Amino acid sequence: MNEPAAADSLNHSSHRQIHSVWRLTRVFVDRLLVTLLLICCGTGVLLAQPAEGLQRGQTIYREHCMDCHGANGKGDGPKAPFLSPRPGNLISAATSAKTDKELLRTIAQGKPRTAMPGWKDALADEDQQAVLQYIRSLIQFSRSSAVPPAAP
Repeated sequence: MNEPAAADSLNHSSHRQIHSVWRLTRVFVDRLLVTLLLICCGTGVLLAQPAEGLQRGQTIYREHCMDCHGANGKGDGPKAPFLSPRPGNLISAATSAKTDKELLRTIAQGKPRTAMPGWKDALADEDQQAVLQYIRSLIQFSRSSAVPPAAP
């Protein structure tokens, strides 16, 4: 007669252990994904640059990029409705997934058949990198507010 109670106690204990392992695994995977994203996007180097570079990048962005890409990089600047194709959303998942090298190439060479000019003759390499640093800073990662599913 004590066997069912012992089995229930064992099942409850096992369930708690599984749930605990699941939570730790999820935290590890979340951190690993963020780390891989930063490494793959090459932002680790840019994040280590001094604040002056970020401020310089913001100034250059406001002067040369904001009219098309918008204050927050969403491609919604005052000139955007009049451009075809529309300016890129710099904080989109697709743009965020591009490497720094790819984005620096676009900044330097522009995009053919769009209003995006190349800046290699107008901006020094350091200024182009500062703009990229600023663009990367616009991307805000946040945890989902969704409640995780209940454990089985």
